[in-house]
Amino acid sequence: MVRATRQLDLDLRMDKRGGKRPGAGRKPARPGRPIVHARRPDVTRHEAVHVSLRVCKQVGRLRRSAAYAAIRAAVAVCMGRPDFRIVQSSIQGNHIHLIVEADDKGALANGVRAFMISAAQRLNRAVGRRGPVFERYHMTIVRTPRQARHAIAYVLNNWRRHREDLAGVRQRRAPVDPYSSGPSFDGWRDRPAELGLRPSYKPLLVAGARSWLLTVGWRTHHRLIGVDEVPGPAS
Repeated sequence: MVRATRQLDLDLRMDKRGGKRPGAGRKPARPGRPIVHARRPDVTRHEAVHVSLRVCKQVGRLRRSAAYAAIRAAVAVCMGRPDFRIVQSSIQGNHIHLIVEADDKGALANGVRAFMISAAQRLNRAVGRRGPVFERYHMTIVRTPRQARHAIAYVLNNWRRHREDLAGVRQRRAPVDPYSSGPSFDGWRDRPAELGLRPSYKPLLVAGARSWLLTVGWRTHHRLIGVDEVPGPAS
C-alpha cells in the first residue's frame, strides 16, 4: 500500500532574500542640490559651436594686457589640434566667446577642455593666484547660415553690446574690437583701412574655418557684417 505524500505549500514571502530592501532604489535629491545629468552635445564637422566661458570674479577683468596675453597663448596651444579649431574669438570683461569647429563631440569636449586648462593656468599666473578660474560655460550648436551669421556678429561685435567700445581712449579710437579676432576677420562689410591699433599689437590667433557653413554658407545667404552692428541676444 502506497502512502499518500503530503504536498508542502511554497512560501512566497520574500522576508529573507530579494525583494525591496530598506534603503533600496534611487536616492532622493538633497534639498537645494538638484541632480543634473549633463550630456555632451552632438556635433559634426559640418557644424560650428558657439562657446561662452565665464570666469570667477577673483580672476579680475579680462580686458587688460596681461589677461589678453594669457588667453592668446591658450588659443595658440589649441592651434595644432587636427580635430578642433578656434575660428573666431573675443574677450569681454568677465567672459570669453569662441566659435569653434570640431570633428565630433569627443573632439569638441577635449578641445574646449584643453583651452580651459591652458587659459586657467596662465590667468592664475598673471594675477598671482591659485584655484578655479572658469565659473561655467555654455555651448550652442550652429547649424544654419542664419545662425552662423548671427554667431559671428555676436562674438566679434559683443563689445558694443556691453558698451566696451566706450570704455577707454583706445577702444573709442578703434572701429573693431582689439580684444577679438575682428582685426583679422575678412567678412566685414565696411571695414576701414586703418584700425588705429598700436604697431606692437598682436591679434588673437585663429584657425581657418573648413566647414561650408563658416566659409561660404553664411556669406552666400546673408549680407556681410557691419563694424557698427550692435548684436541682440544670443540665439
